[in-house]
Amino acid sequence: MQSLYEWDFSGKKLDLKKIVEKNIKEFGPGLEDEAFVWQLVTGVAEHFSDLDEIIEKAAPEWPIEQITIIDRNVLRIGLYELLFSKKEEVPPKVAINEAIELAKSFGGESSGKFINGVLGTVFKEIEKSKKEK
Repeated sequence: MQSLYEWDFSGKKLDLKKIVEKNIKEFGPGLEDEAFVWQLVTGVAEHFSDLDEIIEKAAPEWPIEQITIIDRNVLRIGLYELLFSKKEEVPPKVAINEAIELAKSFGGESSGKFINGVLGTVFKEIEKSKKEK
C-alpha cells in the first residue's frame, strides 16, 4: 500500500518498480513473502484503469480524484484481490476485511466504513452475477 500511495501521490510519474524496491529494502527486512508484495503491486498497476472504473461505478458520488489517496489505494488493492487474485489464496471476505483494517489503521475516521461500503457493493454484484449464470 505504501508503494502504491507514493506512486499515486507523485501523479504516477515515479517508477513504481523503483519505489517498491526502495520500500522493501527500507521497511521490509526479513519480509517473508516478497513475491506477494510484487503480485499485488503489479496486479494493481496492470488493472489500474479497470479498478478505478469499478470504484467510480460503486461509489458514483465520489469521483476518484476526490477519494483520499490512502482510501483509493486501499480500494484498488482490495478490488484487485476480490476480482483478480486466486480465491483459494485470498477468499473474498478476507480481502474485504483486510482492506477495512488497512483503512482503519491508515485512513481517516470514516475510511473503514467507506471501504466496506464500496467493496461490499462490488462483492454483492459478483455474487448476484454468479447466481444469474
